[in-house]
Amino acid sequence: MGVDKKILVIPGDGIGQEVTTWGRKVLETIATNYKHNFTFEEGIMGHVAIEATGNPLPDETLDKARKSDAILFGAIGHAKYDNDPTLKVRPEQGLLKIRKELGLYANLRPIKLFDELLEASSIKPEILRGADILFFRELTGDVYFGEKKRTEDRNTASDLMIYHKYEVERIARKAFEAARTRRKKLCSVDKANVLEASRLWREVVQALEKEYTDVEVEHMFIDNAAMQLVKDPKRFDVVVTGNLFGDILTDEASQIAGSMGMLASASVGDSVGFYEPIHGSAHDIAGKGIANPLASILSAALMLDISFGLKNESLRVIKAVEATLKQGFRTMDIANKHTENHLVMGTDAMGAKVLENLS
Repeated sequence: MGVDKKILVIPGDGIGQEVTTWGRKVLETIATNYKHNFTFEEGIMGHVAIEATGNPLPDETLDKARKSDAILFGAIGHAKYDNDPTLKVRPEQGLLKIRKELGLYANLRPIKLFDELLEASSIKPEILRGADILFFRELTGDVYFGEKKRTEDRNTASDLMIYHKYEVERIARKAFEAARTRRKKLCSVDKANVLEASRLWREVVQALEKEYTDVEVEHMFIDNAAMQLVKDPKRFDVVVTGNLFGDILTDEASQIAGSMGMLASASVGDSVGFYEPIHGSAHDIAGKGIANPLASILSAALMLDISFGLKNESLRVIKAVEATLKQGFRTMDIANKHTENHLVMGTDAMGAKVLENLS
């Protein structure tokens, strides 16, 4: 019995527009093969939305998002904003607003290494082999949303790091529940030796430990966690942390998977799910047809699993990616000099190979 789902596609900026095409095509192929009914709409957000409407998240896009079962997103950003920090309207404001408006408080980032990419990472294969980490990054609190100030002389600035107990508790619960389905290990990352917000974070997680006695819990300072992530990534199972620390750690963890172009993510709350690759808009390669579409494709796999409960279909997509890598096909970011017989190809050719293996 097929399912009916409404999917909003927001390609966004830069390479987001190139890779999202293939995430959508994978979803269309799954719908055909398994007799599901997926209907698609498109929306704009980020730099393209500012250029078109003056608003990084137009009301029309937000309205479509609220009426959807899930959202497939590409990337956000443009070089002009990086080069001019004084601009008041910025692409990232659209992403922060949609997370807030949809109550997307938990960002899930699975870091799972395909054996075929062991040599693509800058970390030694013997350290990486077998690494499988699921990050839970809190999304609606921290310095990203705290009060921001700049003195009149522009010489002093501050960003308020703020967390409420309920914000910590709701994402910690999700992380504990996920740990129960995996290796029953949870690492909570904070900076409780220095930051009051981190002391609250640790207190809340410690209180929840009493409800999840079957889960082994470790508390780790952010600086140590960053070091351990590259020293011994296999020690981690589920990691839960705040917005800022999670942003940094998951980008660092992209090296475990070989490239940011391989990492999918899901932002979830209590309703619609938001799925995106963790890489940025990469304007230096936008339009060249060389971006890696696999993270968008794997984001589609996450959508099938988390939002739609279609675990078999999700696994089928992951297996198609794995088969493509086994056949030696690579985009530039995951090709390496150590392995012979790699066939390096562009975005569309790589996406098409995954579709072949999916069909």
